[in-house]
Amino acid sequence: MMLVMTRMLLGGLVEGQCGGEGSDDAGHANALAMEKMSMSVFLLLVAISHALAKDITPKPGAKKEEAQPKFPQTLSRGWGDKLFWTQTYEEALYKAKTSNKPLMIIHHLEECPHSQALKKVFAENNEIQKLADKFVLLNLIYETTDKHLSPDGQYVPRIMFVDPSLTVRADITGRYSNRLYAYEPTDAPLLLDNMKKALKLLKTEL
Repeated sequence: MMLVMTRMLLGGLVEGQCGGEGSDDAGHANALAMEKMSMSVFLLLVAISHALAKDITPKPGAKKEEAQPKFPQTLSRGWGDKLFWTQTYEEALYKAKTSNKPLMIIHHLEECPHSQALKKVFAENNEIQKLADKFVLLNLIYETTDKHLSPDGQYVPRIMFVDPSLTVRADITGRYSNRLYAYEPTDAPLLLDNMKKALKLLKTEL
């Protein structure tokens, strides 16, 4: 609507400027008409600018649209996003000691298909996820300097338990004699039993 009015007024201004020769009175009248037309166009442009400014200015109480921050990959690395995971081995040991909870450490690699397969089962098993909440949790994609965490080699996936006295529970093993702490996706029931064993030992030893 405003754009049409602007064009009409500008059109009238151009037509006034394009008139032929006439008398002095006609010229004076034309000059007055052009002056009025120029003033009208000026006022109209001011009104349009004001209206546009009102549209751009946020209304009181209006919610500002903020860009959603991009969060880094969580410490769970897919092993259970609803669980609380520690970041380092040192932090995990401290929490295990101060909270009197056993520590469960999962060694894995992102590019290892066996690790990925076990991770999927671990994350989707409701019983494991529920019981894991009773542990201090740490998953590592690198080896620590503590040799007690690799008593029979640095293979993945490998799951070990540490009690609150900071003793590595080397006696809680899987089913494979050549990889004592390895678990396959089909070993989820055994892993669940070993988690219960770690909690039971904690209660009977302390």
